[in-house]
Amino acid sequence: MSKTFFTTHEQDQIIESIRLAELNTSGEIRLHIEANCEGDAYERAKIVFEELGMHATEQKNGVLFYLAYTDHKFAILGDKGIHEKVSQQFWDAEKELQLSYFKQQKFAEGLCLAIAQAGEKLKQHFPYQSNDTNELSNDISFGSEGGKHE
Repeated sequence: MSKTFFTTHEQDQIIESIRLAELNTSGEIRLHIEANCEGDAYERAKIVFEELGMHATEQKNGVLFYLAYTDHKFAILGDKGIHEKVSQQFWDAEKELQLSYFKQQKFAEGLCLAIAQAGEKLKQHFPYQSNDTNELSNDISFGSEGGKHE
């Protein structure tokens, strides 16, 4: 069910948003979707962040967008490198932006916009270098229906 929450077109739009956001930065952005989240979404996002290897980026500049759609929970988690560069106010604003779109059932649109804004912040603090490589996949990762990573 997680893989069908977004249409194929919406998934393509989100993946393209990630690709474009990463074009001018060494930062890495991922989206993880699952139906359920037992407990706190931020705590679950921290587990997924580790499972996806996002903690292993060279500059500690990964950003994870996490969504548990059935439980109406989401979180944004930035690694140490980016978190030290932006204020908590930035993360809070990103969450409010997403929430405003999610309340309108515009999940893909809200995620694409938030991903673009995160990409701008990453570009400011971690500009693209000629020797940069895409350290992590841009593909959406999906969890199982029970909130455990597949």
